[in-house]
Amino acid sequence: MKIVVGLGNPGDRYAQTRHNVGWLALDRLADIAGWSGRGRTRDASSIAMGRFKGLDLTMVKPLTFMNDSGLAVRKVLAREHAPLNDLLVVTDDFALPFGKLRFREAGSAGGHNGLRSIVDELGTEKFSRMRVGIGDPRHGAIDHVLSTFTPDERARLPELLDAAAEAIETWAREGTSKAANRWNTFTLRPADDERVEPAGAVDGPPGADGIRRTKTGWRRVRMAEPEA
Repeated sequence: MKIVVGLGNPGDRYAQTRHNVGWLALDRLADIAGWSGRGRTRDASSIAMGRFKGLDLTMVKPLTFMNDSGLAVRKVLAREHAPLNDLLVVTDDFALPFGKLRFREAGSAGGHNGLRSIVDELGTEKFSRMRVGIGDPRHGAIDHVLSTFTPDERARLPELLDAAAEAIETWAREGTSKAANRWNTFTLRPADDERVEPAGAVDGPPGADGIRRTKTGWRRVRMAEPEA
């Protein structure tokens, strides 16, 4: 059983903030796995578990608020009798540009209160984490992490979450080192003038064939008429 913990804060106030990108990544993976709405509250967390593409996964969203995330993580690990090498923590990181992914097998909390709480509760820094870049703060770290994404970022967020979900699957199948080799070089495509946001949310510009990927599948984009 692989355990993936997405860090965030409970409540509508925080639902779409940068600090909750760990929750958003798990929500996207739950959508892909067909587990949406299957979560149950246990061990101070919202937990969804099952078999996905041959993988036994437990997805955990601590409900303790960010600063006490370690309490929930410790309870889940104890209940599942899981070793630390079966744990992945997904968290935001403002030291990374928006859209970058970074796997590490161990390391310090780096100023992140959620990671610090986990390190304190587990008594070790030796657990894998995937950091999701949310961009450099311009007006202070606290205001930045608790802010929502800009329109430009929201247009690209679905593509980022798709990548994060796939990266989690890579980790569960192949381990942290191979996931890092594959995903630490991932770069989210920049916004451009062709990016359009029809109903259904779009995660990227269309390809040469005029088709782009949306949450509900592949769709052909209606191109604007050229100006006279």
